[in-house]
Amino acid sequence: MAQHFLLSAAARTLSLKEIYKAGENAAYETFKRMRWEGGEPVCPKCGCCEAYEITTRRKFKCKACYHQFSVTSGTIFASRKMDYVDLLAAICIFVNAVKGISASQLSRDLDCQYKTAFVMSHKLREAMAAETKDHTLDGEVEIDGAYFGGHIRPANHVEDRVDRRLARHQTGKRRVVIALRERMGRTLTFVRKTEAEGVQIASEVVSRMATVVYADEGSHWDHLHDAWTVGRINHSEAYSADGANTNAVESFFSRLRRMVTGQHHGVSPKYLHQYSAHAAWLEDHRRRSNGENAFATVTNAMAHPVSRNWKGYWQRAV
Repeated sequence: MAQHFLLSAAARTLSLKEIYKAGENAAYETFKRMRWEGGEPVCPKCGCCEAYEITTRRKFKCKACYHQFSVTSGTIFASRKMDYVDLLAAICIFVNAVKGISASQLSRDLDCQYKTAFVMSHKLREAMAAETKDHTLDGEVEIDGAYFGGHIRPANHVEDRVDRRLARHQTGKRRVVIALRERMGRTLTFVRKTEAEGVQIASEVVSRMATVVYADEGSHWDHLHDAWTVGRINHSEAYSADGANTNAVESFFSRLRRMVTGQHHGVSPKYLHQYSAHAAWLEDHRRRSNGENAFATVTNAMAHPVSRNWKGYWQRAV
């Protein structure tokens, strides 16, 4: 019987042991190569390719405009204080966690503050989500929605319990994650209040030349027939019939539910879109080695501009 890829040595091409054994200088050179072709610095202010190296501070000074910059200047890791080897180790841990990792666990693994781990995790999620920005789905596309959050804790005494299905007893925090997944392709996620809003989203991100769009028997998906050939599957009768199914998108929801329930134990609707994008990234790259995923994440982070959502997050919160 053939061995599953995820159980093979080919899936393990990077480890924490290797990162810490190589040391700080090797990690620093890795970040340089991921940001600049050949590792040669380019001024982020004027674009000049010639710069002096200030070796005592690991900074560069542009020969043209005299601007001082580091390898992380102007990136999502701008103003970072963590050592490069710890930063690379954090990324390795982050991509190895196939169902996500909580900030508290990451802070213990790295021996850093919870605030540091929390913001860094969200910065990595933002960089991962940038991979599919303005992406259009084509071919065979599956669409579905799943609700998260808004749990209402039942009262202790049975006579005090209410019908949690009624709108007047809801918390207002329940959201639906609408996922559109191209078979053998990428997964796009959106957070909305109702699943019916997925029809409008599909009109924006699914190509009109798509072969077929698969959905379940929800009545709001009837509007998809106006633009595409649609395959429907009634889950009360079967999960798959004559090629019509939403199994790929359900696989994504399975990962996201385990991430939210098993790792984070609850997610704010304010940031649910980042957790869902993280789960989608992990699902799309599940058949790639952990080393490839780690270096792809570093590349995404080095190409991503300073995060306006997460830079100085805790200072704004105070």
